[in-house]
Amino acid sequence: MALKALVVGSTGIVGQNLSNRLVAEGWTVYGLARHPFDIVSGVLPVAADVFDREALQQALADISVSHVFFCAWSRRPTEKENCIVNSEMITHIFQALPHPEKIKHSALITGMKHYLGSFENYAKGGAIETPFRESMPRLDLENFYYNQEDALFKASKQYGFSWSVHRPHSIIGYALGNVMNMGTTLAVYATICRETGRPFIFPGSPEQWHALSDLTDARLLADHVLWASTRAEGQNEAFNVVNGDIFRWEWLWPKLAEWFGIEAAPYPEKITSLADTLSGDADLWQNIVKRYQLKNIGFEKLNSAWHTDADLDRPLETVTDMSKSRLGGFTGYQYTPHSFFDLFERLRAEHIIP
Repeated sequence: MALKALVVGSTGIVGQNLSNRLVAEGWTVYGLARHPFDIVSGVLPVAADVFDREALQQALADISVSHVFFCAWSRRPTEKENCIVNSEMITHIFQALPHPEKIKHSALITGMKHYLGSFENYAKGGAIETPFRESMPRLDLENFYYNQEDALFKASKQYGFSWSVHRPHSIIGYALGNVMNMGTTLAVYATICRETGRPFIFPGSPEQWHALSDLTDARLLADHVLWASTRAEGQNEAFNVVNGDIFRWEWLWPKLAEWFGIEAAPYPEKITSLADTLSGDADLWQNIVKRYQLKNIGFEKLNSAWHTDADLDRPLETVTDMSKSRLGGFTGYQYTPHSFFDLFERLRAEHIIP
């Protein structure tokens, strides 16, 4: 069978970048989302709600693929509900595809909450050892990532395909309207600071400011998923995936400020919620849009400060081991400052920021 992919969540930060990578490699790519749009040239849009089983089956009725990539999740009020709906999503997709027995490989993208705990139990699973390694056992806490993995493993046995699980850290990349978009959120914050003269203050915890950390470029993540999905070394394995460098925010923050032509404010040695800081700035942003004739994307679609706070407020260092991927043959590397700068350049070139 020719290489044909179904990308579930094709409009998100992971799905967009993965779809772009697959199209560039000559794959036929079906992009599934509730409201798909032509964000990546060459992707065939498939509109469906993954929780509407009848509509999903109709949308996928004529589609047969060799690979399925899960780049989506749904947040509910409790982790118990998260566990139910996010594992159902995976089960529904395989049940709706007309020929699941023809699938060669399926990849699931999760993240560091595998080691840190869910939103409800974040960093509450006892002593957390770094660097994070894939061999670490699951936490004894509810976590929808675990339920998603189990649903994938079950389908793999049922239909005979191989699987891979990819665990990135916070993802930096281009995607408008994504709920986990630190890079664009910080670009909006820095722009507002420049335009108003506000101090550009790191909003996170002292531990994050001073300790070691790492991040994941969405483009490198796409490379990693493609590697694992087409190589024997990637079959039936879970992998961490980060850029490959480490940094301290006290070193990186001034570099981000410099790109915007501002100075980084002295760190106050305490958390200052970015969500609170930006909570009343929708009208201010609209004025900036008008002043510079920017695209009117909408402040709420550009700004996911709540999730940026969750990432930067961690009371511990976050360092990820990549040895398993390296030993398997994946050599991808991305310099983290360039992840931000490349994103900022694109946002400026597309008139999203001034």
